[in-house]
Parts: sequence; structure tokens; C-alpha cells
Amino acid sequence: MFPIARTLGINEVHYAIVAVLAMGLGLFAPPFGVGYYSACAVGKVAPDAAMTRMVPYLAALALALVVVAAVPWLSTGFLPAAR
Repeated sequence: MFPIARTLGINEVHYAIVAVLAMGLGLFAPPFGVGYYSACAVGKVAPDAAMTRMVPYLAALALALVVVAAVPWLSTGFLPAAR
């Protein structure tokens, strides 16, 4: 996907940060969130019981993903200018 993003003029750092945030959201979002179920198994907590505590985390992560995707300066603002 990097070559496509580069062709579209998207900064590689910005694309990578958005991809990592999206993967983090996918890792912990049920019903397929393998990380979520693994964390519940390690903590010996029922996934249904832990979901009430996961919703604020998932909401914050989704909001951060939208904000970083919409405002590229947040991820590339402090990078040195390319020469």
C-alpha cells in the first residue's frame, strides 16, 4: 500500500501512523479482536465483563485515528523539511 500512498502524494510517515492506529483499533475491536480476547484470557476476565471498560479506549482510539488522518500536520509537523 505504500507505493499507492506515495503515488497519491501522501507522506510515508503520515500513512504509517494512520496504519498503526488503524491496526491497533482492529486488534482490540470485537468480534475479531484477537488482542482483546488474548488480554481477557491472560487477565482471566470474561470478554463480556471487560467490554464496558474497553468502549472508552476504543472510542478514544477511533477519535485519534480520525483526527490524525484528517490533520496530517499532527504526524508530520515536526519532521525536518526535505531537501
